[in-house]
Amino acid sequence: MWQEFTEQQHLQINDGKLSGQASVWNKAAFQDGFVTLLPDTGLIRADGDDAASFLHNQLSNDVEHLSASEVRRAAYCTAKGRMLASFVYWKTDAAIVLQLSKSIQAPVQKRLSMFVLRAKVKLNDVTDQYVSFALGGAQAAKVLTNWFPALPVVNAHVSNTYGTLIRCADVLNVARYQWFCPAENAGAIWGSLSSQLQPTNTADWNLSEIQAGIAHINQHTQEKFVPQMINFELVGGVNFKKGCYPGQEIVARSQYLGKLKRRMTLAQIPAAGLTDGMDVFHVNDGDDTNAGENKQPCGVIVNAEQINENNSLALIEMTLADQESGMIRCGSIDGPLAQLLPLPYEITDITR
Repeated sequence: MWQEFTEQQHLQINDGKLSGQASVWNKAAFQDGFVTLLPDTGLIRADGDDAASFLHNQLSNDVEHLSASEVRRAAYCTAKGRMLASFVYWKTDAAIVLQLSKSIQAPVQKRLSMFVLRAKVKLNDVTDQYVSFALGGAQAAKVLTNWFPALPVVNAHVSNTYGTLIRCADVLNVARYQWFCPAENAGAIWGSLSSQLQPTNTADWNLSEIQAGIAHINQHTQEKFVPQMINFELVGGVNFKKGCYPGQEIVARSQYLGKLKRRMTLAQIPAAGLTDGMDVFHVNDGDDTNAGENKQPCGVIVNAEQINENNSLALIEMTLADQESGMIRCGSIDGPLAQLLPLPYEITDITR
């Protein structure tokens, strides 16, 4: 589906990203209005009478009490509380839809299916039925009303014959949307969107997600983090009042027993080529023990994206102590130095 769509539209997809377009990041077009594609989007639809209860017992957030318009986040964890996937999910008239990285969609769906047993639920891969648009800026809302007369508020969606439109968290005071458009309509709609908004690369949308402090699990970062290590409960991904799910005991223990020692922070790095899952190292000036191959990493790059050929923006998970002192280098002990930046939300205990 993606290959056919991109060939018809003469678009270039590399490594799950639209490329070859003008960048809008840190430019007026980001504020004015932009549109891109999200080829790395995977979609799982859960159908059946027990769909909500089944997912409620598997994910870190409440599914049973999900309203018709809400959009929520959730972690899918191992028994040890390590994240196998980060989901965005919402309810349609007949099902619940889960969005995740396409790179892990198949194995995650297979694992979830192993626990269906006698539950009246069926998990279906519907990725190829939709094209995922991402857009934002001042003109985006006006353009979207051509298909969605009533636009959703933040963390909500509206759906009609043109698909599902989600209002994402604002970034730098810019409204952002994701649109899951039926594949049969995507060509004509992309033509209209790209004539009224500035087409840009998937990388610019990824930069906006990083700027928002929202982490995404993919094949490079599976099983590396308990949800709180990447601030997932701070962006609405964990409900500490719901019942059991895989890893719940570990997640709860991390929250209630002592202060959390590892967190995610935002950083700009004067380098290109950084990758999700790359180690970072804590280096002190004048410390001779920093040299050598035995220096242990202090954290991990969760998500990274290039701003330009010389700079990248990243979310990095590490100890709070390392965030407060010393220098953080990426990839090796003599790698590029990360400049730590404030997140758009406060690091706090949401259970108090």
